[in-house]
Amino acid sequence: MREIELKGIVPDEAAAHARVEAAGGRLAFAGRLEDRRYDDAAGRLAPLDVVLRLRTYRDPDGGVRSAHLDWKGPTELEQGYKVREELSTAVADPDTLARIFERLGYAVIREIERDVLQYELAGATVRFERYPRMDVLVEVEGPPEAIEQAIEYLELPRSEFSAARLPDFVARFEARTGSRAALCARELAGYFDYQVKDA
Repeated sequence: MREIELKGIVPDEAAAHARVEAAGGRLAFAGRLEDRRYDDAAGRLAPLDVVLRLRTYRDPDGGVRSAHLDWKGPTELEQGYKVREELSTAVADPDTLARIFERLGYAVIREIERDVLQYELAGATVRFERYPRMDVLVEVEGPPEAIEQAIEYLELPRSEFSAARLPDFVARFEARTGSRAALCARELAGYFDYQVKDA
């Protein structure tokens, strides 16, 4: 499967939600989205721009809605869109899989946690992402024509959407605000051992 997406900053989240819903967007998920990115002891994956990720969707009460193990290939740019090959499979017990990774010598190199509202709109997935301390982002994923239609419904400037990666948005936030971004609860509490480049 090929993942095709663009991201942008959302200056007024409530207004953007309202526009998506007015355009017929169907709310598919509201809750916490947690990513744990892994690498082996030699750190071989990150330099290859390969992602091994355990992604967990949690309901507002903290219960697991669903979880997936994902492999993502190197990032490519095609006609201004971010494109990656992606393989994904459902995981019944993410905590047990995390322990298996540890036993195999894999370590978490990055935690990413955000509260999300995820809609299906015009053939695209539109996901609003609120991080512990960072700009609110919206990710629009799907075929290029569906991405463009969804962006029109959002009524945000097309020029604000790009194939930039999360570390690029972190850099922009920190340059603008002078504050250090936090992409997970541990960073919000002052733990900053994770590298931004791994986000």
